Formats: sequence, structure tokens, C-alpha cells
Amino acid sequence: MLDPKSLTPRQIVAELDKYIVGQHDAKRNVAIALRNRWRRMNASPEMRNEIIPNNILMIGATGVGKTEIARRLARIADAPFIKVEASKFTEVGYVGRDVESMVRDLAEQSVNLVKTRKKEEVKEKAAQAAEEIILDALIPPMRKSAGFAVPQNGNIESQEEPQGDVELNEKTRNVFREKIKNKELEDRKIEIDIKQNNMPGVGMIGAGVMDEVSMMNLQEMLSGMMPKKNKKRKLTIAEARKILIEEEAAKLIDMDEVKEEAISKAEDAGIIFIDEIDKIASGGKKGGGGPDVSREGVQRDLLPIVEGSSVNTKYGVVNTDHILFIAAGAFHVSKPSDLIPELQGRFPIRVELSSLTKEDFIRILKEPKNALTKQYQALFEAEGFTINFDDEAVNEIAQTAFHINTEVENIGARRLHTVMSKLLNEFLFDVPDKISKENPIRITSTMVKEKLSELVKNKDLSEYIL
Repeated sequence: MLDPKSLTPRQIVAELDKYIVGQHDAKRNVAIALRNRWRRMNASPEMRNEIIPNNILMIGATGVGKTEIARRLARIADAPFIKVEASKFTEVGYVGRDVESMVRDLAEQSVNLVKTRKKEEVKEKAAQAAEEIILDALIPPMRKSAGFAVPQNGNIESQEEPQGDVELNEKTRNVFREKIKNKELEDRKIEIDIKQNNMPGVGMIGAGVMDEVSMMNLQEMLSGMMPKKNKKRKLTIAEARKILIEEEAAKLIDMDEVKEEAISKAEDAGIIFIDEIDKIASGGKKGGGGPDVSREGVQRDLLPIVEGSSVNTKYGVVNTDHILFIAAGAFHVSKPSDLIPELQGRFPIRVELSSLTKEDFIRILKEPKNALTKQYQALFEAEGFTINFDDEAVNEIAQTAFHINTEVENIGARRLHTVMSKLLNEFLFDVPDKISKENPIRITSTMVKEKLSELVKNKDLSEYIL
């Protein structure tokens, strides 16, 4: 895997090209934004806090790759990433839902990322500890006593295990230790103790008296106070191994260190993708009431988060000054200039994504690592079947998707999912009952025309389906 810290903008674009067709301007801008993260962290300490990220506003129709660019960028950077719909904040009237929840979600995501990495680091130790617990459940150890033992009935008696029995027990344990390590006993059932928290769920106290953070803190505090009881469960060794490795890894991780690192990662590398930002633009109307007031209220609530503020989370305070915000919208009804000026100013980089052509559809079907044709080939391979697409067939699929987008609603690359599903559903239903594995399934242009002719003809019906 490539080290995200060493990637140049050109290499970042090359990585994005593996999954996303076209949209070169958008890729260049996000690549520069990502590299600027590394540049800021390597700048002089007095300048580091002065350099703020250039937030990006992506403008383009649905299905052209806005979300995919942001999501892939976060994966390349190994950065905490969350996607929120701006329209959800208008759901409960003027005040809107708590916009700070996006930062809390980012902190949660960051903690999960750091925790997963730390667990990976201690995985070997945790696996060894889990194997010992499984071994103890299978063959309990026999220890040589120091002259006396306290049996279960509580009477102290002079008792010493014979040396031979202890040695035999140890030899047996060594044999079974190897068997457990080599996963030879995965289906055997054992009884193990599993820690569980007996704290019931805490409901909201008073009608909205407590805010979300106080609620989470109270739950965490009560959870820490309640004793964790052990529960005996009978599981196969394979199931027990998974649970025990998780438990043992959690013991080896310092959660305070995780929280500290996660907060720092969220602040310096976090990416928040705000989709459908055009839905909270006022649509060109100034003044008045109704939904426009609610939309402007949401914009004003978003402003301090994007400008830079401190947000309380259950892991600590997250400062949003250096979080990268990427906003996106189709802007069919409204224009970017319909957003309040203060919010416009916080998204200085504007990128217009182009609509997809038939040639783009052909490339989307064939080139990316996760191309649709490759996805369907993997589905058929799981059943032991082979499916091949002729070049003419791929052209015909692309032409059909492009034609339907032109005639009905343009939903971009998502239309290809509809077309491919219509084309291959019959095969997916008949596999493996009716089709022989000996002959590979071949998709030709004639077959595509036959199966998709209805989809193209019934334009009125197509308006009501994806």
C-alpha cells in the first residue's frame, strides 16, 4: 500500500484515475488540497496554525462522481471521513438538527480508525492470549502444589500432584496448543467466560433538557461505574477465537492514547463531505418566510463549523480550523451565489464537474478497478461460472444508458446499474440451476438490444423507475 504522506498531487490523481473516469479538474483540486495537508504539517511551527485549508465546492449533476472523489480521497489519505446531507438539518424547522453532530461523527470515525490500527499492532499478542484461554478451557492446567491445596469444598488437606501427572498434562497441552494454532479443532465446542456490561440503555431525561454530548458522557460514566459481569457461553473454537481476540486486544490498547491520537487526526486530517448543499440555498429569493428562512438558518448554523470552532465530543474537544470541508450540489434550481455570502467565502475553490458522455460510460464499464463488468464477473465466478462481454455489447450498454439519461432524468453513472441489472437479472436468477458451467456466458450486442429494447421504448414508464 502506498504511504499517503509521500504521495505527490500527480500520484494522487493517478490513484483516483483507477476508480473514477474523467473529472480531471476536480481530481487536481482535491489532490492539491490533500498534499497541502502534508505541506502544512511540515511548515514552520509559527506558520502551521496560520495555514488554513481551501475548502472545495463541487458543482455537477447527480451520478458524475462527486461523492466518489471525496470518498476515494479519504481512503488514499487514510483520513477520517464522513458524508452528511445538508438537507437533513432542515428537517425540524428553523433551528434544524444539531449541525455539530457532523464533527462528533468525524471524531467517532477517527477513534475507530486509530483503534483498528492499534488492534492490528497487538493482534499477534492478543491471538496468543486468546489461544491460551481456549487451551485452558479444553485442557485445564495441572499445577504442582506447594505441599497443600485448597479444594472446592474449602477443607485444607495435604495434597501434592504427582510429578508424572503434571508432566503428562503439560505434554497434552503442548499437543493441543499446536492443534489450536493450526486451526485443527475449529468446530469443537468449548465454554468460555465473556465480559458483558449489564447497564441498561439510558433514556432522555426531561424533554430535551440534556444535550447530545451530556447524554453520551452520562452513559459513558454510568457504564464505567457498573460492574462488568462474566457470562458463560458455549461456542465453537472458531467463534470463541474471534470474541477473545477482540477482548484481549482491547485490554492491550491504552484508550486515553487512542482518544488523544484520534482527536489530533480528526483536526489535522479529517474530511467532511457536505452533500446536497444546493438544497439549503434560498433559490434566488431574498427575504420572506417559509422554507427559505429555515434554509438560511441552517447555513448560519453551518458557518461557525466551517469557519473554525471548538466542538465538544465524548472523546474531547475537536477544533475544526484545519478540517477540510468538501461541499457538493447539482445547483439545478439554485446557484452557488444563492448561498449566504459568508458561507460562499468559506468555499473558495469551485469545481464544475462535466456531465458524462457515451464514451465516459464505455470507460466506466471497462476501465476502473471496480468497473461494473468486473463486479458482475466476480458475482458469477462465486457460482463457478464465467461471463464475458463483447466490446460491441459494452458499446450498446453505454449507448442505451446515455440515451435513457437524455430522454428521461439524467442520473449519471447510476443509470448503468439499472441497465446492467435489467440485462443480467435473468442469468443471475437461472444460475446455477438452469445454466451449465461448461459453457461461458457470452453477452453480445444482439442480446443487449433484445433485452433492453423495452427499457428504451417505454420512456413514460421509465420516468417512474431508476
